[in-house]
Amino acid sequence: MIIDTPEKTELAHEALIYENANGVIYARFRDEPKKSKFKGRWIIGGELEAVNEAMGIVSYDQWKNLFALADKYPTLRKQLDKTLDVYYIVKDKE
Repeated sequence: MIIDTPEKTELAHEALIYENANGVIYARFRDEPKKSKFKGRWIIGGELEAVNEAMGIVSYDQWKNLFALADKYPTLRKQLDKTLDVYYIVKDKE
């Protein structure tokens, strides 16, 4: 499970375990009680595309490809239009 990066005060003087998986570098606490308090690991770096994928961020190339495919598949176009409608509604409320 990916969690938000803990505050600097939580990280001070704590042993961490670093893991490299699929181009993403993660950190997690090694010892208790922080290990129980922060269940999971957080991203600290890695290859840009791999990090974006791990965080659920769509790249510009993927976005362009998605809209190109929407021209071929009407169902995809309809869903993208609905998503954009929701985005515009939410954006205006912020």
